[in-house]
Amino acid sequence: ADMNGTAIENFVCVIFNVSFMNCTWEVGRTASENTQYFLYWKTSKKGDFSGCQNYIEDNFGRHTGCTFENVTIKNKKARFLVNGSRSGQNIQSYTEIIHLYSIEKLTPPLNVTVNCTEASHDCEIQWQPPRTSHVKRQNCFKYEIVIERK
Repeated sequence: ADMNGTAIENFVCVIFNVSFMNCTWEVGRTASENTQYFLYWKTSKKGDFSGCQNYIEDNFGRHTGCTFENVTIKNKKARFLVNGSRSGQNIQSYTEIIHLYSIEKLTPPLNVTVNCTEASHDCEIQWQPPRTSHVKRQNCFKYEIVIERK
């Protein structure tokens, strides 16, 4: 049987709000409406794969993503596997290894305060680093301040 084009495409994962992860994909170009995909992942070579608990579905009820909670990043590499089934036919599986820190979207810096003094035309801006599950050193962060004149 020809399996070309049945594997998922455009697999993307993002970690946000410290410990939430979203993974999404598109169904294979030649995948029929009754194809179903299943996502598994693990963060250690030895451990077992665990399956997605919370799928995102398209209009045909096909799985096109997964949401995760309580994801810890540290310096972990994660191995992702998406395979599929379609009544008696094989679907190409898809695997990818991702460094979790590389897909994190940082929260904004916390407690931003601006104090301006009219006399000296000075402004002092202060903030605290974004929340993150794995960065211990504050000097790892770089900041950019954009000042718009209103």
